[in-house]
Amino acid sequence: MRLSRILFAILMLGCTKWTQAQTPHVSPWAPVELNLLPPVASLDKGMWMKGDLHVHSSHSKESSNNSVARIIDYSKSIGMDFLAITDHDNHVLGDVAHNTWTDPDFHSDSVVLLYAAEWTTTRGHGNVFSAKPYDHQRFYDVRDQRDIVVGSIKKELGVHLSANHPSGKDHFGYSYDMVDSIEVWNSALWSKNANAIMIWDDMLSSGRKLTGRGGSDAHHGRPDSPDKATKNSYQAEANYVGTPTTWVYAVSRTPQGVIDALTNGRVAVSANPNAPRVELYADTDGDGKMDMMMGDNVKATGKPVTVRVQLVGNNVADSTYTVHVIKNGNPFKTLQTTGSVPNVEFQDTPTLIGRTYYRVEVEGAPTPYPQVPKSMALSGNMVGLSNPIYFNFDPQF
Repeated sequence: MRLSRILFAILMLGCTKWTQAQTPHVSPWAPVELNLLPPVASLDKGMWMKGDLHVHSSHSKESSNNSVARIIDYSKSIGMDFLAITDHDNHVLGDVAHNTWTDPDFHSDSVVLLYAAEWTTTRGHGNVFSAKPYDHQRFYDVRDQRDIVVGSIKKELGVHLSANHPSGKDHFGYSYDMVDSIEVWNSALWSKNANAIMIWDDMLSSGRKLTGRGGSDAHHGRPDSPDKATKNSYQAEANYVGTPTTWVYAVSRTPQGVIDALTNGRVAVSANPNAPRVELYADTDGDGKMDMMMGDNVKATGKPVTVRVQLVGNNVADSTYTVHVIKNGNPFKTLQTTGSVPNVEFQDTPTLIGRTYYRVEVEGAPTPYPQVPKSMALSGNMVGLSNPIYFNFDPQF
């Protein structure tokens, strides 16, 4: 018995010394105060441009009555500033450069055209955007390789890769570490995008500064005559170019200007080309002037900031708009605004150490889109959304 007590005492003494020697664990990845971030670009040396970043022409085999000429002419007629015709690359075994891009009608004197394609793979779909022709065949050829290979080719080509319809059928099954944007609003049917929004917030909350964009994913145009109608022709009445519309704040009316704005995140999405644009700004130093906008990333000071939401464009007369503020992926505030230029402000204090972001979704009366008359019912009361404003996001993440 005595021996047992002695052994127990020795054991407890050892445990006590071991416990006393321990120090609290500190994660090497814990948030730390960042050094100075790159300065915010000018808020008034750009222009808002609207367009569609996901449209299919007859070079996509399942498309109907939707030639390149028809798409570009229609886009011009509704005042679109830019367009990405994103035909499926697997329909031409990766050779989009000698199909869509060399179509005799692939040109415009008013609509900025991006060089683009839908990367169509067994692991899902993504849109590739470029300001100039690139070797898409190389990207198509590595579609079944590991992400590290895909990412290296994407980097070599210097293209913008965007995750398409990231949830559900044909979801994006690759690493989000190699994409520059995500399609958070696909087609006029807003309700089917809830999971895409959830994935976006997951990526943002984990530190990925990932631009949210829209895309109609329209495949079918109106037939020139009844005999040319297909079983899918009805879709053009409900989902066509501009449902939804993506807005970018570009410094130049050029393909590169559009790509840069899309990458930097000065982007909003509206239900259609006629719906008001959602703009998000913040006053970070309390001087009463807005000094950052959606897509911008600044260092938090520990002091409150004033955030302004405003709707610009064709507001529905006498309509009250409901603004849903999302902070770090969670509902934060619900505000209402009305008037000829609806706007509303709120205050909050971003955390001094660690990331904070704010973005908004806006609901209200649907804005008519007579050329695509059934789209309003599909979009419902969803008017538009903003990209986030960011605080303490590490640009080297």
